[in-house]
Amino acid sequence: MLFSEVRGLPVVLPGRAGPLGRVTSLTVDVADARVSHVRLRAGRFRRERVLPWDAVDTVGPGAVQIHSPTPPVPAPRRRDLLGHRVLTDAGNEQGTVLDVAFDPATGRLLALFTGHGEVPPTRLLGLGDHALVVRAA
Repeated sequence: MLFSEVRGLPVVLPGRAGPLGRVTSLTVDVADARVSHVRLRAGRFRRERVLPWDAVDTVGPGAVQIHSPTPPVPAPRRRDLLGHRVLTDAGNEQGTVLDVAFDPATGRLLALFTGHGEVPPTRLLGLGDHALVVRAA
């Protein structure tokens, strides 16, 4: 599944009428190369909530289903991978992140798609305000 396919999906809890909110982005733990949190907008004032990936049961084309009404948790600063600049550890420009493929069952990243081609998650080194840093090929 792609990050772009998840953005905007409703987050639902079985047995509750109506969605808890809609996915705004997925937070990534770069060191582990996996999704760590789901960010969603919810409520009357559309405040952002953050849920741990462990609260997710399934991710499908119609919704993200969670297994319990997990209270919001502290999460790393919001750094959306989509649109983020990509640099190698040697300082070479690798375009921007166009999309990210991940396993919806585990949250493991499968590939990052950039303007310069595909980047395997094993090359990820760090994510900051300025850029996503990857190991040079």
